Amino acid sequence: MNIGEVVYISSRLVIGALAAFFAIVLWSRIREPSWILIVLGTIALYVETVYSILELFGITAGMLSIGSVPLVTILLHNLPAGFMLAAFMVMVFQKSRKP
Repeated sequence: MNIGEVVYISSRLVIGALAAFFAIVLWSRIREPSWILIVLGTIALYVETVYSILELFGITAGMLSIGSVPLVTILLHNLPAGFMLAAFMVMVFQKSRKP
């Protein structure tokens, strides 16, 4: 492993951990469904980051797979965007209902 890979992995872990930490702090102070979904998306993004780094080291949990891609990988890669999509849909719905 060269220095570039170490910097890449370290930066993803540190930035992701800070984002997840502040998302959890925000979660305790808000009650709006759209923001809670954004917080969950941020946490899911960090989980996906940790899982992808574990895959980089050869540690996988791919018992079930679709073709050659583990189902866990598919779910973790799409979960953050799914939470963000749901959050934006809730926001649009809330804004369209207000007079």
